[in-house]
Amino acid sequence: MIWFNLIKIIRITAIKYSILCLHTNASILDAMKNDFAYLDARFNLYFTASSQEAENVIFSLSDSDTELALVICGGTSEQNKTFDFLIQLHHQHQTKKTRKLLINDNYSIDDILTIVNQGRLNHCFQSPWNSELHLPIIAKELTTFVLENDHGNWLKYNELLDQERIIKAHIDRKMSQFQAGFINDYHNIDDTELAQQVIATLYDIFKDNDKTQACRTYHQNHLLTKEGEPNRFLWFIAEGQIALYKSDDDGEQHEVVQYSSGNIVGSMSFVSGERSFSTAITLTTTKVIKLDRTLFSKIMHNNSELLPQFSNLLLRHFNRRLQGSIKTKIKLQQTVTSLDNAYQQLIEREKMAVLGQLVAGVAHELNNPISAIIRGSDNLKLKISHLINSPLPDKIQQIGSDVFKKGLISNPTSTSDTRARAKQIEKLVNDRVTAKKIVQMGLDNEHQILQYQAELGDNFKETIAEWEQYSLAGNTIRSMSICAQRIADLVKSLKGYAREDDETIHFVNIHEGIEDTLIIFENRLKHHHVIKHYSGIPNVPCQPFALQQVWTNIISNAIDALPKNGELEIKTSLLTKKSIDYLSVSFKDNGDGIPPEIIDKIFELNYTTKREGNFGLGIGLSVSEQIVRHHGGWFEVESEPNLFTKMTVLLPLQSPLLA
Repeated sequence: MIWFNLIKIIRITAIKYSILCLHTNASILDAMKNDFAYLDARFNLYFTASSQEAENVIFSLSDSDTELALVICGGTSEQNKTFDFLIQLHHQHQTKKTRKLLINDNYSIDDILTIVNQGRLNHCFQSPWNSELHLPIIAKELTTFVLENDHGNWLKYNELLDQERIIKAHIDRKMSQFQAGFINDYHNIDDTELAQQVIATLYDIFKDNDKTQACRTYHQNHLLTKEGEPNRFLWFIAEGQIALYKSDDDGEQHEVVQYSSGNIVGSMSFVSGERSFSTAITLTTTKVIKLDRTLFSKIMHNNSELLPQFSNLLLRHFNRRLQGSIKTKIKLQQTVTSLDNAYQQLIEREKMAVLGQLVAGVAHELNNPISAIIRGSDNLKLKISHLINSPLPDKIQQIGSDVFKKGLISNPTSTSDTRARAKQIEKLVNDRVTAKKIVQMGLDNEHQILQYQAELGDNFKETIAEWEQYSLAGNTIRSMSICAQRIADLVKSLKGYAREDDETIHFVNIHEGIEDTLIIFENRLKHHHVIKHYSGIPNVPCQPFALQQVWTNIISNAIDALPKNGELEIKTSLLTKKSIDYLSVSFKDNGDGIPPEIIDKIFELNYTTKREGNFGLGIGLSVSEQIVRHHGGWFEVESEPNLFTKMTVLLPLQSPLLA
């Protein structure tokens, strides 16, 4: 017993800090003894089952130079005493700085808050004891205590506690100690000279004692670091050339930078503890100084001149990398902006190319209704002048007014129908011309004709001729209105090509955009047959003018492929794929089809299948594919040579553009 006490006294005097564990559950206490064994090299460990035993330990420590670094309490059988014990720790001078942890064995919130408020509890973790979860917390708390209270060598705790924090704190403290020399002695030295000083100092250190083989020579193609893998070393390049490589999303490596003498490899991962950012490979025979964390810590601790030199060099190295990253990011942003501008210009060029194809047809389509309106306007002037001065009695003029109103809304009948009906009426009026006029005015009710003949007598034919002027005036206004509406439809269909791209998302009826596009192509489609199968579909969130360009490109390509009196079938429907609802829009032509060997190329930029003499930049489908992909959709293409081609666009009803 005397021998045991002597050993205990020696350990107390040799070890500066202690850890006290208090728990009423013996099995948890045994688990903590096993889990804390690795701390025995730097801390006195005490395990007690009651608060009285714990107080006795603290009393025994008060007679020595050992400080209580950490207390862990738990258990339910002595709950109140445990709480009082924790609270009193904060009010005693020798335990005021002790880190206090509580294992929560279903304690009430009020009790825990009392300890927090009165005892300054540092951490509370849930029961039961879990070494994987709780040991890192304990290491963190012990690290905090050591860094706040131990003014000696922190590196002796390096392998037991939070290594990264301890190394960083050690470097920060050394940096602070040598701040004057760091600022004043090195700011006028360039990178190369400073690096040579550090490397020369390291070579001097290992000149007579290099048991760790820190000074090494590697042949060409030697791997130093591998991207994504842990790195425990820091390499100072004394001679030679090293390249750093990064992998892209496809796994292909690209060289990003080359380092020569005076540079450092592995610094970021070595200091931060993160995985290697890049792969480093020697390009030539290369001399390096290789340090692991233990050797690095030992050198920096024992050499007061090297630390400020190395710190300055490392900061410069990080600064150069940061500057390089910033420059690269700026260049990438400029490249993205340039690509975006080029893409927008490409879209505009394609729009202009399509518009150029449509100009002749649209001009012809506009010319016909405009000419009709001009002719109708001239005729209408004469007819209105005649009607104003009409010699007919008021009653007869009222019938003429009714005939005028019919002319405004009636649709022209076919010549054969008019001729057949006129033959029947001719028997009543005994005049073919008069009978034809009566049919065209819609007055071919036989009972009415007999009534008019009785009332008008010899003036019947002259009155019919006057009423015809009313009918022709109405028909002229109706024709002018139809022509004006035709012009309005053409202008509406073209306006998407005459304005800036609208990036705003709208909920629109896709059918309207397709119909507008068909109006544009009406001149080219009048010798073909268009079949439409439109399903009842909801409005879709999209950029409508961008999609109208898609419909334009698809329909234009289909028309180019159509044979004489060809057939274009347009179909819309809803479908579900992988629980996502999509709108399907298909365009099927009965043209020559696409050969299998080129079907995969049709969306490539500048690829065109236009026959010689047809205008095409080869960018229509490429741009269309990008627009559809931007909307979260895709193209599907089916084709049989000499039979048909079917282009289908699938668009999600919940567009990613809304995200």
